[in-house]
Amino acid sequence: MHIYAISNQKGGVGKTTTAINLAIGLTRQGQRVLLIDLDPQANATYALIGQAEPKVTVYDLLTGSEAAALVLVASQQKGLDLLPADIDLAGAEVDLLSAIGGQTRLRAVLGKLPTPYDYIIIDTPPSLGLLTINALAAADAVIIPVSVSLFALKGLAQLQDTIARVREGLSRPELRILGILPTLYDRTKVAREVLKTLRDHFPEQVFDTLIPKNVQVEEVYGRQGSLYDYAPRSKGALAYQAFVKEVIAHA
Repeated sequence: MHIYAISNQKGGVGKTTTAINLAIGLTRQGQRVLLIDLDPQANATYALIGQAEPKVTVYDLLTGSEAAALVLVASQQKGLDLLPADIDLAGAEVDLLSAIGGQTRLRAVLGKLPTPYDYIIIDTPPSLGLLTINALAAADAVIIPVSVSLFALKGLAQLQDTIARVREGLSRPELRILGILPTLYDRTKVAREVLKTLRDHFPEQVFDTLIPKNVQVEEVYGRQGSLYDYAPRSKGALAYQAFVKEVIAHA
């Protein structure tokens, strides 16, 4: 079982979009996948199950009031289950801060899942708080979406430092960066220069795949469907298909 956290404390980089399309793309390769929505904004939850509010969420799981089997929701995508979120998850930071083992609560929960999965994908909030720490402590590897803009490198050093501290402080020496995924690529001069800078700074860690700016990627959100079905020949769908194959090759 591979557990990947999709993380970047900078917002607007396509983190949730990447988590969703990676999870669905893996199921299309015959994999059994669990997507964990660890972001209080709950955008991944909305994208997969719509406005129907889940009765129990990952918040209940982290605070110990519910078992994993009761929180799991089957999505409309075959082979893809969801641990949903809602705005209450914002309060988990306070609850986990004072809880024994609060930094590793998610890791403990994943050890009790009733269903075996090939991949677990964790969508994290745009911060380096306790929810993200829980994701990193539970993960085998981190995928970092980075928008190809002037501020692309901002925050990467801080995230790398957090990953290093999780390795040492939370007994996760195997935690690694699976790769940096360039997103919102638009072939402008700025984008090309930033991409070159990324590859110069991280020569072994930048994925070959570039995720372009693509309107269909956003349109599919409100349809609780799959980009691969909604616009299968779109640049976004083709790029994410290539990315999924890269992730499998890196596993």
